[in-house]
Amino acid sequence: MSYTLIHNSENNQYEYQIEGHIAKIQYEVIDGKYHLTHTIVPKELGGRGIAKALTKDVLTALQADGKKAVAGCSFIVKYKENNPEWNALFE
Repeated sequence: MSYTLIHNSENNQYEYQIEGHIAKIQYEVIDGKYHLTHTIVPKELGGRGIAKALTKDVLTALQADGKKAVAGCSFIVKYKENNPEWNALFE
């Protein structure tokens, strides 16, 4: 499935809006780096690979904008370990 990534800068998060729910990755910008602090997928959307798709889309967007990321939540840390092709994006 394909979802539309929304950068909700007002709330410091990237999100998907799916079936009336919001799956999101929250962040803080510190010294120009995007600290990805929380990955949240509502239980109603669980088991569909949404967190992985959202993470990939967020990293792709950050890379396209020339930004650096910091893995600040356990899901992002695990994603980074399992997908070493993203290592250059992380600080």
